[in-house]
Amino acid sequence: MPASGLDLALAQRTLELVDIPSESRDEAHVYAYLEACVPLEKTFSDGGSLLYAKRTGKPLVLLAAHTDTVPAQGNLPGRVEDGWVIGLGATDMKGGLAVIAELGRWAAETELAYDLALLFFPREELGPAENPLPEVFERTAIVDEAKLVICLEPTDNTLQLGCLGNLNARVVFEGRSAHSARPWLGVNAIGLALEGLRPALEAEPRDVEIEGLVFREVISVTELHGGIASNVIPARAEATLNFRYAPDRTPESAAERVRQIVGRDVEILSNAPAAHVALASP
Repeated sequence: MPASGLDLALAQRTLELVDIPSESRDEAHVYAYLEACVPLEKTFSDGGSLLYAKRTGKPLVLLAAHTDTVPAQGNLPGRVEDGWVIGLGATDMKGGLAVIAELGRWAAETELAYDLALLFFPREELGPAENPLPEVFERTAIVDEAKLVICLEPTDNTLQLGCLGNLNARVVFEGRSAHSARPWLGVNAIGLALEGLRPALEAEPRDVEIEGLVFREVISVTELHGGIASNVIPARAEATLNFRYAPDRTPESAAERVRQIVGRDVEILSNAPAAHVALASP
């Protein structure tokens, strides 16, 4: 089926946003783009977060999206291929930014059934310590006034209620250094890491049902660092684990579960609890 005018506009907007690099802590250019793009009244701005609103006294719907992406991996600039926009952050979440921006432009010239607010915020990919939302919530009351808040994270058009907890941990493996010509004189820390990380690498997803909603819990090895030279048996290797845990766990029990999986102590780098399952909320 031929693409509609709206489809083309969204694709073009998404592609433009993809082509504006906005890795975490470096989002000034996409901030300026959105600031120039959305014609609604700006109710809050701190140089990183932007909040727009169209208020007429009706119930308020707030749409939210983060402006940052993970680091580039050779996926810039973006492109359109077989009807899809492909590139850094196209899914997470330049596509969501494009939808919100286009809705804002449409809302500026349309009589709405509900009041509308649009929230753009940075540094979501860095975890709770750098997330700006608590300060935004303290400095503006409009978020508390919203009757419905939707974050346009990618869900393939399914409704996702609640969210998984997010724990990052560092695990260290200590070996003994030696020359690579005499490896039997050392203990290769990378070998220890590969063996020690096997339970995490082979862990099966755990599906948890809470009030009829299914949450899939997973653990992943996301970073592995070791070695100082090509002719030295490494004495130390470090890995980063990411544990997305279900709402039936507390942050403390999630940390203990990670220690159980790898069979050793770990350093907890960040630990954001799972979100409340709000089935009773209208």
